[in-house]
Amino acid sequence: MFRHSVAVIGLFLIAAGAPSMASGQGRPDPAALAAAQREAMNRLAFMDGVWKGSARTMTPSGEKHTLTQTERVGPFLNGAVKVIEGRGYERDGSISFNAFAIISYDPGTATYTMRSYAQGYVGDFTVTPIDDGFTWEIPAGPTTIRYTAVIRDGTWSEVGDRILPDRKPIRFLEMTLTRVGDTDWPAAGAVSPE
Repeated sequence: MFRHSVAVIGLFLIAAGAPSMASGQGRPDPAALAAAQREAMNRLAFMDGVWKGSARTMTPSGEKHTLTQTERVGPFLNGAVKVIEGRGYERDGSISFNAFAIISYDPGTATYTMRSYAQGYVGDFTVTPIDDGFTWEIPAGPTTIRYTAVIRDGTWSEVGDRILPDRKPIRFLEMTLTRVGDTDWPAAGAVSPE
């Protein structure tokens, strides 16, 4: 079993390198790729920290709901990716919303992508940096869900709009958070070699 696993791994490594060897080009320099990722992720450094405030949502039926929303955001892999956790708290302190996301940058395609986990769903979405913020969208059949965040002067303002063809966008989320401090999450607490 062990020899079989080693053989499979060896074949995979050979196959992975074969196209670049055949074309006469070497593999991209991992240090250069990581440096490009870190540089691109610096555009989103304004997100880092601990945030707290309120989120107001509206269901498709028109029901409104207010939560205390928190976000903690920090760099990981020496700044090559951004890690985000959001929690929505009810008045009694219970958590009714919890999301986790990783934003990364692909130097090969020059695109930012967010891998998101929330409410039992998993998805990959394009993130577009804008002045003092970012946007991201979820395609949902003929509907597009668009989030637009502006982070300026210690305030994170984000809205969510449901967009249907030939109709006026429907605002279903308004979130306003205040930066309450720094965080060493998620990089802190790494396992040491000792």
